[in-house]
Amino acid sequence: MASVNSTVQAFTAAAFHKGQFVTVTEENLKGQWSIVFFYPADFTFVCPTELGDLADHYAEFQKMGVEVYSVSTDTHFTHKAWHDSSDTIGKIEYPMIGDPTGTVTNNFGVMREGQGLADRATFVIDPQGVIQAVEITAEGIGRDASELMRKVKAAQYVAAHPGEVCPAKWKEGEATLAPSLDLIGKI
Repeated sequence: MASVNSTVQAFTAAAFHKGQFVTVTEENLKGQWSIVFFYPADFTFVCPTELGDLADHYAEFQKMGVEVYSVSTDTHFTHKAWHDSSDTIGKIEYPMIGDPTGTVTNNFGVMREGQGLADRATFVIDPQGVIQAVEITAEGIGRDASELMRKVKAAQYVAAHPGEVCPAKWKEGEATLAPSLDLIGKI
């Protein structure tokens, strides 16, 4: 599996984005913060609730300089059909990557063995294309876009403030820590 501090591997994939079919590569993930949000399949149950939650938070992610990419092993054609037929999916404005060959899913190491489906996995990637956070949940456990946003804000803060770290439950504007000998045993 792709791990924290590893660089995103090369890929080329077709995506459905704002009524168009577009090409997305690993280069699109560089130069800005990115979220790559894998889910098992279109026209399912937990997946649309997660993708809809991301859509509801998309404008705020954009204000933070973050692009969101959802990925499943469905085709970009299937993404368009789902977008056109579901009110929840119809509000999505971020690129929906189709990965029927499994290249992207396998590059990130989240292909379910023998099933041809992606795990429910999230990757936060910095502007250099380096993975800063990874989350994988079991099939029935949906993710929360507001918690993902908190993690992205923490990653952005740490990247912009070398020598500082964000403690548990950190929220933007709250105190951070500066690891040092003086802190050992005092937290």
